[in-house]
Amino acid sequence: MTFSELGLGPEVLRAIADAGYTQPTPIQEKAIPWVLQGRDVLGVAQTGTGKTASFTLPMIDILAQGRAKARMPRSLILEPTRELAAQVAENFDKYGKFHKLNMALLIGGESFGDQIKKLERGVDVLIATPGRMIDLFERGNILLTDTKFLVIDEADRMLDMGFIPDIERIVGLLPKIRQTLFFSATMPPEIKRLADAFLMNPKEVSVAPPASPAKTVTQALAVVYDEDKRQALRHLLRTEDVKNAFIFCNRKKDVAILHKSLQKHGFNAGALHGDLVQSVRTETLEAFRQGAIDLLVCSDVAARGIDIKGVSHVFNFDVPYNAEDYVHRIGRTGRAGLAGRAFSLAGPDDGKYVQAIEKLVGMEIPRVLIDGLETPELDYSADPRRRRGKPGASKEEGRRGRGERRRPEEPAPVVEERVQETRRPEREAHEHRPERRDYREERRRRREEEVEDRTPVIGFGDDIPAFILRAARPTRSTESAPSVEE
Repeated sequence: MTFSELGLGPEVLRAIADAGYTQPTPIQEKAIPWVLQGRDVLGVAQTGTGKTASFTLPMIDILAQGRAKARMPRSLILEPTRELAAQVAENFDKYGKFHKLNMALLIGGESFGDQIKKLERGVDVLIATPGRMIDLFERGNILLTDTKFLVIDEADRMLDMGFIPDIERIVGLLPKIRQTLFFSATMPPEIKRLADAFLMNPKEVSVAPPASPAKTVTQALAVVYDEDKRQALRHLLRTEDVKNAFIFCNRKKDVAILHKSLQKHGFNAGALHGDLVQSVRTETLEAFRQGAIDLLVCSDVAARGIDIKGVSHVFNFDVPYNAEDYVHRIGRTGRAGLAGRAFSLAGPDDGKYVQAIEKLVGMEIPRVLIDGLETPELDYSADPRRRRGKPGASKEEGRRGRGERRRPEEPAPVVEERVQETRRPEREAHEHRPERRDYREERRRRREEEVEDRTPVIGFGDDIPAFILRAARPTRSTESAPSVEE
């Protein structure tokens, strides 16, 4: 099937041809006709399958007729992250270049003034993150009474980031009669509940099992101690034919630490996480897209929807806490039918996380060995939140986890002797502790004393203070009034 068979207009088909696309992806082939018919659509497809174009292309055709009013957008697209919102805006620029549609991008980290000016001119397409959207609405810069088209993209990511209350509030401000498109890579029960609440008789479109990785991605797992992870990553980067790669960490702090470590060892790396200002995030992502940066160390802010062609590898420096995030992470490679490779580094206490991932993807991830490093067994019963180091490692090393290991010349501490020395003073102090006072006897004696003391308390009614009986000084209004004594 070709795009011309989907019912799109000639201007959109011309823009698609200029972009170099000839055949729609399965999600585009199934979703576009229903959107053009005005139906609500519930789309479920794995990441990298072209979900963005499946709603941008028909929206451009639908919005070609009509005119926007000041501060009253005709359509609203909600995205969980700034990067995803910016990418959707690029799609509208690319596919709508032969249409005169006004578009506004409302994301954090950008000037309020510039965004307000665009809204006052009137916009046909409003692309926003929930936080900035609510900020501008509360300032009175947006009116949603004329919004006839709503798109909620990456709904499961919205759930993970805690945006669902904001989404419910925004949807409550929209007209009841509208067309709603709801897209998600996975469909957990909470997302299904929201879809039932937001959509009216939707057409469900699913092109792949929920949370299934692309078949073009070769997966592998290396089990190493936490303090060996950096060395293991450097080994993989040097032995694999890495053209460019995403390297994912679970915490923002670890992104910064690993980024500095890779730069110290001569790797051309950049960092991307949610605490960076938007200008730095945009600049770093563009440098990675253009090839100025080979490795991008990032948090899960880059795990969804960012479409960079030709990414050869993905490395999970940390096994993700959520099994579904694993699918989204490795989906950054192997896109558009190209081959990709994904490596994950797991510590011995990550057994529960690995087990959840393998259950979700329906296969055991092949294990690989790292030359020169020990390969511990995965502990499936351990608490992943309590990290352990190597056997015999110092307490400080176990606490540091990914920090540098103890130098060989430093003697290993004798843990048992330290424990005994610590406990001995406590035991001696306990042996010489004075006898405990009998507080019960003291409380009983105090109660008896209170009973014996029966001195009457003179209250307000037994002895009236003299100042109350004193006559008030007469004034003009009280000269004829009787005194208190009378």
